[in-house]
Amino acid sequence: MKSHAIIPIFLPHEGCRNDCVFCNQKTITARGRLPEPGAVRATIGEYLDTIRGRGIQTVEIAFFGGSFTGMPVEIQTTYLAIARDFKSRGEIDKIRLSTRPDYINDEILGLLKAYSVDIIELGVQSLDDGVLALSNRGHDSACVIRSAALIKSYGFTLGIQLMIGLPGDTFEKSVLSAEKTVAIGPDIARIYPTIILRDTELEKMYRRGDYAPLDLEEAVRTAKAMCLALRGAGINVIRIGLKSSDFVAEGKDAMGGTYHPAFRQLVEGDIIRDILEGQLAALIAATGDGTYLRHACATFFCSPDSLSDMIGHKKRNRLYFETKYSPMHFNFRTDPALAEGCFRTSIDVGDAGPQGGSERFACL
Repeated sequence: MKSHAIIPIFLPHEGCRNDCVFCNQKTITARGRLPEPGAVRATIGEYLDTIRGRGIQTVEIAFFGGSFTGMPVEIQTTYLAIARDFKSRGEIDKIRLSTRPDYINDEILGLLKAYSVDIIELGVQSLDDGVLALSNRGHDSACVIRSAALIKSYGFTLGIQLMIGLPGDTFEKSVLSAEKTVAIGPDIARIYPTIILRDTELEKMYRRGDYAPLDLEEAVRTAKAMCLALRGAGINVIRIGLKSSDFVAEGKDAMGGTYHPAFRQLVEGDIIRDILEGQLAALIAATGDGTYLRHACATFFCSPDSLSDMIGHKKRNRLYFETKYSPMHFNFRTDPALAEGCFRTSIDVGDAGPQGGSERFACL
């Protein structure tokens, strides 16, 4: 059962004075102007009505869309006061917002602390200065490092948002951005593939032939490597890929790029596949010369919550193993005794060899 709920409040391009090449904030938020305070209260109330009685342990109000701390202070405090009211009454637990690294200073953080903000996510995108410049981000990597350290010094939960496939980006630069993010030490991170939205500079670059998006497989490979680096350092990767929505669906506001509604599942599935293949290879090696492989049946086990990712999007992993290791047979099973993120592989070579007990176990 879901234990964490987010009440999203979408704010348009308000607050951001920069025009990144990939950004059409009006498209992303699907809002033309700032919501009225009364409408915000009503939205929060409606969400709370649907949440009550469902066993939700943590409820957040999250301000998405614009660069929150770039808005005039009176607008910031109007929205923050509403969120703080709900928090002070115990109806919500946390307040989250996102902003740019160059819209952070002591005065801003003091204000956010006074209004009980808990989580600040920085839209970093890349920690490669060349990529930042080509994307017209308006700040460099040193700005990110300073702002992140300042946020942590005030006791906020820090989030870092990264993008792959930006102009000038490469697999190596993206992975290095993840490694530099590890050095910064955020609590949470997001990874987004670049998509080409209509009415952006990136669309013009694409039409001129000055920009080529990552293909899907390369995007998955890149996000997978970054995710492993971040998770290996204990950073919670809370999102991989954009949400599926009518506003960024292919053929509508997206011109192309690496948007995929199941992008996270593709990445998670490939991570799991590597674990399973490592376990399988060890078990195959244990059979000796492989004489019994034509009779073998391998079974992969996971927690009930992980079965879909283990099988892979559109049975991607099942097809991979059945093709590569033919004529072996494969089963995908759940084991309630396994914790989420843990996997077990067993191999049965039938009457011609040892059965049962040959297993390997690993966790993400």
